[in-house]
Amino acid sequence: MHHVKLPSMAHAAAVALRAVGFLARDEDRLERFFSMTGMDLAALRDGAGEAPVQVAVLDYLLADESLLLIFTSEEGLPPDEPRLARIRLSGEDIA
Repeated sequence: MHHVKLPSMAHAAAVALRAVGFLARDEDRLERFFSMTGMDLAALRDGAGEAPVQVAVLDYLLADESLLLIFTSEEGLPPDEPRLARIRLSGEDIA
């Protein structure tokens, strides 16, 4: 089994904040996020800099492969980057 290098906490947070921006740029996308997560604009805005909200945003993207691929393509990120950022932000070990 090869070792996967996780991004730094700062890089992981930056990926999550880019994901927030990605959702916020499209009203329909943002409304769907709110309806699926129960979060509202104030909670997203107030918590965007905090790991639990960042993990929730990344979880949302990771649950929808087509949306995830649009995000990584638009942002010029490797397809696995959001998953690795989520692992770093959640503090979980890689299985």
